[in-house]
Amino acid sequence: MPDEDFVSRSSGPASDEDFESPNTGSASGGDASGRRAAPAGAHQEEPAPGQEPAVGAAGTPGEDGTGEPAVSPDGDEAGDRADERPEEWHPEEDDRTAETLRWLVRKRRAERRRRSRDLVVLAYTVVLAAIGYGGGYTALLLRKLSLGADHGDLGEDIRQALPPAFTLLAAVLALIAARDALWRGPVVVPGPAVGWLLTQPVRREAVLRPRLRRSAALAVFGGLLTAAAGAVVLHVTDLAPFGRGLLALLPAAVCLPLLATFLAVAVERRPGLADRVRRLTPGAVAVILLLALRTGLAATGRPTGVPTGADLWSGPWGWAAQPVLRAAGGHAPGWPVAVAALLLLTLAAWVPARRDADRIGNAQLRRRAATVSAVHNGVATMELRAARLAMAAASAGPGRHRWRPRPPRDRRLAVVWRDAVALLRSPGRLGTALTGTMCAAAVAGVAVRTDGELRAPLLVAALFSGYAAVAALAEPARLETDDVRRSAWSPLRLRALMLRHTVLPAASGTLLAALAAVPYALAGAPWTLLVMPLCAPPLAAAAVVAACRGPVRTDLLMLGVVTPAGSPGPFLVAFWYAAGPLVAVGGLALTLHGVPAAGPGAPSVVPVALASVVLTVALLAYAARSADRLVRRG
Repeated sequence: MPDEDFVSRSSGPASDEDFESPNTGSASGGDASGRRAAPAGAHQEEPAPGQEPAVGAAGTPGEDGTGEPAVSPDGDEAGDRADERPEEWHPEEDDRTAETLRWLVRKRRAERRRRSRDLVVLAYTVVLAAIGYGGGYTALLLRKLSLGADHGDLGEDIRQALPPAFTLLAAVLALIAARDALWRGPVVVPGPAVGWLLTQPVRREAVLRPRLRRSAALAVFGGLLTAAAGAVVLHVTDLAPFGRGLLALLPAAVCLPLLATFLAVAVERRPGLADRVRRLTPGAVAVILLLALRTGLAATGRPTGVPTGADLWSGPWGWAAQPVLRAAGGHAPGWPVAVAALLLLTLAAWVPARRDADRIGNAQLRRRAATVSAVHNGVATMELRAARLAMAAASAGPGRHRWRPRPPRDRRLAVVWRDAVALLRSPGRLGTALTGTMCAAAVAGVAVRTDGELRAPLLVAALFSGYAAVAALAEPARLETDDVRRSAWSPLRLRALMLRHTVLPAASGTLLAALAAVPYALAGAPWTLLVMPLCAPPLAAAAVVAACRGPVRTDLLMLGVVTPAGSPGPFLVAFWYAAGPLVAVGGLALTLHGVPAAGPGAPSVVPVALASVVLTVALLAYAARSADRLVRRG
């Protein structure tokens, strides 16, 4: 979204953070001497009701008499680079921070009350739904765990997995925080505040540091909730009482989220570090997968090849694990030193984080405010595709020229060639597909070796992971349907174009699934070389169905039907939104559930092949019909 569009849009009352411009003080913040004007309301009375302030004079909302912020010849607001020109204003000369913030508090009082009421209603609704729908099941589960019984060696397995599990948790937190900082970050200021407030003679730290503190508080709150869940696990497995376990988890619950937040501030402040995060993300994902594998091996009692002491003293992740390991009955004699080191590191990281928050440029804050607004609008209107596109556009780095295959001689392969070029230009999608395939293969292997009620959920989880892998390769189909006018390059109808967009995801998914089945085939299950690749075509067809679904059917929310469990509208919308994946995953899960019991013979493969063909044909027919509907609507 262009910066100028966002500035002009945010100058109206569209945002819930909007405020009126005071009747004195230039929005661009300057006079003939180059010194910024004082904020409004500091020395003059506000206009009486019905009285219009003078326009175009010094102290009006805009210097050009239009009520809009003054714009420099290069398109940026005059105050966007205020942090790069500190000689124009010094706090010692004319500090109006306190007066300006008090004026804003008065102007925002009514809006803050409305938002507080909305927040209370939302919290009440969430708590009521959680208690009504999940309270009974949670209590029953805890009762069964506490009374039921014999956990066997589960406690010892959890104790062995604690050091690698904390390493995995720290790596996941760091990656999530760094990726989040590419488009949002901990320091997010509303667009009107960037366009007006930061151009006034106010201290930047008074505006930006509260945002950092709020993000840090939210991160700690999430850590405390996770610590409470971990203390429950330690209690029901007889490793530690609830109070002792919660106390042991507090250092990790407080310090690890704070360190991740401070890392995100550094990424948000430094563009070079952001580029490094983009380049290293695939490697970080690979490391996380290896850590997850290592944690699983430790939880099953198998050797991991890494001494426990190396985990415990390798960094803040190990320091955070030591008090928990000690509370669970493990060996961690130096846990007080580890906790002290973790606290000192967190306090030391707070100082550069505050300094980095003060130095984030106005232009970058404005872009992030525009992205956050677009994401919020997409979520509020249930257009999740628009929200994902906004995040992807903000997180993308500078484009690089990559190798491109030669165009095909046969025109019928043009769509497949374009999809291949798009995949080569976005290698991250290939990495996502590879990661999803590996996760699907791992979970499927666990499902095959699991008996009882857990087999079906694990199998469904493996299929959904495989769908995520194949759907990452179907991005060209989604780009065509975002705006049907984009398909004008092809003489084909949109329905034929969508069918051709299925070829590359299906072929690539089949190849990845065959490669993932090789270890199982070598281990004595050669039927996996056929069964796993057969799952890719229906999942690819489901991805194309999802690309052709069109705008969200919000009319399903207001059917007027009331049941004892509430309105079915949200469930109908969710089913409509995920109809393609649900049909593909459900059909394959019902077919595959009996494959392990049927043995490695050929009869177990025939039903899977038949189900794959039927599901693929049915989903492609529905995708073609949906494409025709998109054309008629467009």
